[in-house]
Amino acid sequence: MMGLFSSASSHFRGAVVPNNKPRDDDGAPTDTEPDDTSILDDNEGSIIASLISQLRVGMDLSRVTFPTFVLEPRSMLERITDFMSHPDLIFGAENMTDPEERFIRVLQYYLAGWHIKPKGVKKPYNPILGEFFRCRYDYPDGSHGFYIAEQVSHHPPVSAFYYVSPANHIVIMGELRPKSKFLGNSVSTNMEGENRVILLGKPEDGEYVITMPNMYARGILFGKMVLELGDTCTARNDKHGLVCDLEFKTKGFFSGTYNAIAGKIRHNTTEIGEVSGRWSHVMEHKSTKTASKRVLFDAVKDGQNITPKWVPPEDEQEPNESRRLWSKLTQAIVDKDMEAATTAKSAVEDAQREQRKTLEAAGDKHVPRFFVCKNGRWEPKIECPSDPVEAERLIGEWLTLTPSPASPC
Repeated sequence: MMGLFSSASSHFRGAVVPNNKPRDDDGAPTDTEPDDTSILDDNEGSIIASLISQLRVGMDLSRVTFPTFVLEPRSMLERITDFMSHPDLIFGAENMTDPEERFIRVLQYYLAGWHIKPKGVKKPYNPILGEFFRCRYDYPDGSHGFYIAEQVSHHPPVSAFYYVSPANHIVIMGELRPKSKFLGNSVSTNMEGENRVILLGKPEDGEYVITMPNMYARGILFGKMVLELGDTCTARNDKHGLVCDLEFKTKGFFSGTYNAIAGKIRHNTTEIGEVSGRWSHVMEHKSTKTASKRVLFDAVKDGQNITPKWVPPEDEQEPNESRRLWSKLTQAIVDKDMEAATTAKSAVEDAQREQRKTLEAAGDKHVPRFFVCKNGRWEPKIECPSDPVEAERLIGEWLTLTPSPASPC
């Protein structure tokens, strides 16, 4: 899952609380799940303490450099591919005759992308301007999917992404504009932007537009650090008047449960269904008309069935492709060598600053390679033919990801 921060140690907790006693309502609840929490050693806690001492409540964190031990070893541009991990949930949706059923299938795709996350509270690398990530999916039936994401803006940060599977009649594109703030005992990341899903086999449906919940790293001063999704996101299809207001519930100190969701599906003004469960476990849909229930996604049972992606080997990637760009940082994190990780991270960021200075000195502006902004939305600089075979050939050539008979699945 899209992480954002990590925890402070008891060293810092004792230093900031009068009489060295944290208030009961400041600590994260104690019944957290191990994979959702982080506890740092004294050295890591001291670094976090030093960082937090420089922050102010409400401060924008987009220009703050976080220590390497809070990083998940991959770029945000690759992190977005988690939403393409269970394509069977949305493939074939255009064959459903009922618009409501197609809407539910799109919801399934979206909800199944949240359970994938590193242990603890981590954040992916912040992409640098011009960085891109590309991959291909080779499906068992011989069809393919193609994905490209690019950092099209640095301040403010904007990540544009595009996925297409011509033979399966699916396009998913959009942009993310994360904005992080320091809130005292927590850090919030407002995930502005949207996912736009298009069922190519049902052009009359238009777009299915889905926004993102916000993320909270709680307990950075007191108690155990815990990561939560919170607030309300919306999925809608304007052509058919279908809307789902989906609440990601944060746990209270004395009641509730972690990772809970609840939502109402409406057709115009009429409620037609409910969504409930936990995004980390099982999510269900209940029909208002029949009271029947069905599982939307079972992360415990099916969460491991992730469709693999093929990524070009690093020695065949361009210098600003995510895995090659951050390879030294990734290796240092895997080796748990935080000194080497800090050096590697600084090298990439320093080089980026110099590139931006050179660009500004010449009076030039960065021009994204794969995307163009149209009416406030980032779209790919390519139009796919209606013929799936021709579309796959064109996309494969555009991204240099043309499948071969020996392509791994």
